[in-house]
Amino acid sequence: MSIAVLVSVHDGLVIAADSASTLTVSVAPGSVAGIANVYDNANKIFNLYKGKPIGCVAFGAGSIGNSSIGTLIKDLRVMMMDPAMSKKLNPSFDPENYTMEGVAKIVATFLEDECKKQSPAALLAMTIGLLVGGYSSGKSLGEGWSVDIKNGVAAPPALLRPSDQVGISWGGVGEVIQRIILGFSPGLFQVLADVTGPQGTQSAQQLYTQLNALLVSKLQAQVVFAPMPIQDAIDLARFLVHAAITYSRFLPGAQIVGGPIELAAITKHEQFKWISRKHYYDYSLNQEPKHVVVDRS
Repeated sequence: MSIAVLVSVHDGLVIAADSASTLTVSVAPGSVAGIANVYDNANKIFNLYKGKPIGCVAFGAGSIGNSSIGTLIKDLRVMMMDPAMSKKLNPSFDPENYTMEGVAKIVATFLEDECKKQSPAALLAMTIGLLVGGYSSGKSLGEGWSVDIKNGVAAPPALLRPSDQVGISWGGVGEVIQRIILGFSPGLFQVLADVTGPQGTQSAQQLYTQLNALLVSKLQAQVVFAPMPIQDAIDLARFLVHAAITYSRFLPGAQIVGGPIELAAITKHEQFKWISRKHYYDYSLNQEPKHVVVDRS
């Protein structure tokens, strides 16, 4: 399982995530019998085009078939950065003239096409989510989009909020973040349903929708403001992921949110910058060789 966070302010966007990856064992397609292991080194944050202010953070299922989401997103990045291959994407990608909506659609379509290569049984109960953030060509404010894929089918990407508005978005195991930011547990409405009747009735659904809006308006913590510097947005994103990890640590059962915290900031001029990142190799041993130019004149 995962926790993924996107914080947007006028200075830019911050994406953050934990590193836990849960291995489950099933007794039948679509059913989960239990947790076999939790690994703490999954990669969930990606720069979608090196040198451009475009990135994403993934949560939910960690793979499609035999390929991890990380490998697939990097496959997509190779295609986006190749002029010939980028024209074949749906929609096509022009690094000099693109929109974040178009980028989100490319991500959704690419992963849906990967799902189509799998058997229907393998897609049962599979949910993949991504928060895609960045700057459209020529725009001064960043945008956040959500991509959701359920049972192998991608929903149309959704704009998280207008670019001139700021806020926090999250995906994955967000219980503690919702409690901190919105002021109530997402399980509240199930408790009410147990008392008042099934949620399936139209009147109950309307009541819960109205109550949700009222609770948010009265209890939501105002912690993000438009002038917030990008460093403070980074600190906030780190705090929220850390809170989710610590909360999971003390719950009964396996710690399904955990491992190192990774963060990246996306700004108009600095583009995509890693703030906190893990490597499975020693960077000092794997630097690109420097080419020496010899003047033989």
